Formats: sequence, structure tokens, C-alpha cells
Amino acid sequence: MRAEYCQQSTAQLHQCATESQQQMQFMLLFSRQGKLRLQKWYVPQADKEKKKITRELVQTVLARKPKMCSFLEWRDLKVVYKRYASLYFCCAIEDQDNELITLEIIHRYVELLDKYFGSVCELDIIFNFEKAYFILDEFLLGGEAQETSKKNVLKAIEQADLLQEVRPLTD
Repeated sequence: MRAEYCQQSTAQLHQCATESQQQMQFMLLFSRQGKLRLQKWYVPQADKEKKKITRELVQTVLARKPKMCSFLEWRDLKVVYKRYASLYFCCAIEDQDNELITLEIIHRYVELLDKYFGSVCELDIIFNFEKAYFILDEFLLGGEAQETSKKNVLKAIEQADLLQEVRPLTD
């Protein structure tokens, strides 16, 4: 009886987790001056459309007052953004997705960057953009959180760094 209940509960939990998966449409990082520092698109867009979206969102977010809500409805999406130091982290999600989870994803990404770079700043993103993308790819897959454990993500990044150090010696 108990084993059957546990199996049923586990199946229900898994079903709830897969049903509540939310897909991010894209993530943009830009400076207070409006310079794009990182962009990751999870839904295909034409280059012209990407530029238009980026321009519109950067202008919209930068025009908002600091005390305003970090969520806004834009086209048929919701935009969630957060400013950390001189960088804005901006994500677009579908209308029915949870804004607070998206804020938490942004915060987790910033925590990962902080752990890796030791108090990340805009220059770290500029000069180590490939590492910033790699960290994002270890954390998010297809716009969905793939690994929620900071420790596991950082361990995977550390292992990749070790492989990069060893590889030149064997070539």
C-alpha cells in the first residue's frame, strides 16, 4: 500500500514538474548605456527581428524608473528584468508563465556568474563572454532550467575548465 502510494505521488510530482516547465523566449544582458553584452534566443527569430526586439526592449527598460515593477507586458509576452550594478538582465516569457520563477532564474544566473568570476562586473562579461554563455548553457537548456543546483553547475564548469587546460598539453 505504502509503496504504491509513493509511486503514485512520485508520478504526480513528475507530471506537475513537467507541466509547470516554462520556456524562456530569450535573455538579454545590456548596460545602462544600452550596449548589448549578451543575448541568447531560445525561439527562432530572423536577425532583423532580433535587432528590432532588442532595440525596443532596451529603450523600454532603460526608460523605466527604478521603483517601477520589474515585469511588463510586451506584445504577446511578459518581460521580466532586473538590474545588477550596471547590467540589466532581461528575459521574455510566455503570458501564462510565472514572473517570480523567471526572476529567480535571473538571480541564480547572477549568483553563478558571481561564484565563477568572484563578484562579476560588466568587464567580466565583455572580456569573457564565451564563459558567460557557457555558464548560461550549463544552467538553461532550450529556455528551461536544466540544473537548479549551483554546486552542480559550477562543478560542470570547473571540469570543462580542466579539460581546456589539459587539451593544449596533449595536442
